[in-house]
Amino acid sequence: MNALARFSIHGMAIIVTGCASGIGRAAARLFSEAGARLMLADTAEAGAAVADEIVAAGGTARFQRCDVTREEEVETMVAAAVAEFGRLDGAFNNAGIGSPVTFTADFPLDTFEHIIRVDLIGPFLCMKHEISAMLLTGGGAIVNTASGLGLVAQAGASPYCAAKAGVLGLTKVAAIEYARRGIRVNAVLPGLVNTAMLSGATEEMLQAARSMHPIGRIAEPDEIAAAALFLLSDAASFVTGSAMSVDGGYVAV
Repeated sequence: MNALARFSIHGMAIIVTGCASGIGRAAARLFSEAGARLMLADTAEAGAAVADEIVAAGGTARFQRCDVTREEEVETMVAAAVAEFGRLDGAFNNAGIGSPVTFTADFPLDTFEHIIRVDLIGPFLCMKHEISAMLLTGGGAIVNTASGLGLVAQAGASPYCAAKAGVLGLTKVAAIEYARRGIRVNAVLPGLVNTAMLSGATEEMLQAARSMHPIGRIAEPDEIAAAALFLLSDAASFVTGSAMSVDGGYVAV
């Protein structure tokens, strides 16, 4: 294989969760431009518009509404991908939510549990069914969206930090469990990203966020998507169980 061809995901059947906005939408567009066949999933119907946009541009994409906290919906999503494309080669488990700023002793249990269900149970359920599908056809690659806050703490974000640290643990365990069966499992760890999660931030807050990153700015969604593309491609064929920080140096400080 040509060395540059190893970076290709052309023809791969890939699931992208959280496709309706932000990193997921950027990943869907980038993966399609790279020739992947996509099963796009989200709870928001705006995800259907992303699929329609890709199809209109000549790509291959189907939208499946999926709440990643509900196992039956995740199982249906994975089955739909296999039915549509005949196999599952890759998955970018990106769906997630942020956390209100509340100190641990004041955090409402129902809010804490909801964040854990979306940000930790969701990736677990996706991996569970994606791995089962990949084993039927000889392997594949999975990328989970974790966070720099899975490595370092932020006051007021206890469930988010706990969930993202859990995603890193799940990633490493699955990586060693299935390494010899042809499945690679890795995580990307963004810093702050220019997505809707920052839509309510004041300029003062944004400036503070920029100053937390040694590179002097926050990320654009396509920068995280590019890292995920690399990890899904054969160029990362010897990479599994890794936590790739894409954070402008945030956790290096």
